[in-house]
Amino acid sequence: MEDVQQRHATPLVVDAGSGNAYLGFVVYELFLKDAAGGELLSIEGRPELTERAKGRAERLHFDRMRFQTAHIDQAEYPERIHVLMALHACDTATDDALVAAIKHGADHVAVVPCCQAEVAAQLKEKKARPAGSMSLLFQHPWHRREFGSHLTNVIRALTLEAFGYQVTVTELTGWEHSLKNELILGRRVHRDNRRARLQLQALLAETGVQPRLTRLLGITPAGAAQEPTEASEPAPELPPEVEPTPDAAPPSQSES
Repeated sequence: MEDVQQRHATPLVVDAGSGNAYLGFVVYELFLKDAAGGELLSIEGRPELTERAKGRAERLHFDRMRFQTAHIDQAEYPERIHVLMALHACDTATDDALVAAIKHGADHVAVVPCCQAEVAAQLKEKKARPAGSMSLLFQHPWHRREFGSHLTNVIRALTLEAFGYQVTVTELTGWEHSLKNELILGRRVHRDNRRARLQLQALLAETGVQPRLTRLLGITPAGAAQEPTEASEPAPELPPEVEPTPDAAPPSQSES
């Protein structure tokens, strides 16, 4: 927030899958309430939660908070996003939030994924059986769920890197507060990262999975023929103010 407020007079923050918008209210209170400009857009699919949050914003006179009732993948986003955050957007909803961030050139991304089930289901299918002993890592349902969750977030981090983000993976808060605690932070520093994209494609080929995030962005496993993306759209182009850095080495990920 400090970074975008220094560089943009009217930064736009998106809280995707905002629920009761508690996170948005905290961010607005800390960073936007006393600022000269800037808006926070909360996107939530349940109309009763949107109306409740809208009423709270009116009572608090948070005039630059806006609310939209829509699912993350169907929302109307502004052309340019500066910060996108998603707290516990369930399963592939986190993928939809990351796609919105990438397509709209978000400077910063902060997501705490939740209930990653799609990849675990793909691992269960016969077609998603990697050769060798790797399949032993998810032979049992419990391990498959945990391994699938971990693999999902590794793919998400690599995808952000492939689209030019410097990524940090850490924990949001103490584990005694939440078991869904993995925080993925991305800061856009390049147009793209070819090495990270090749690593991602190799990982998809080796594990036999292709989650929604990669399908929407048109990233195929290594050796696979290029197919149309799920959204039938070309891969997004980032805003022109970011200069490309060809074949940039992927930034390291830190773990707490």
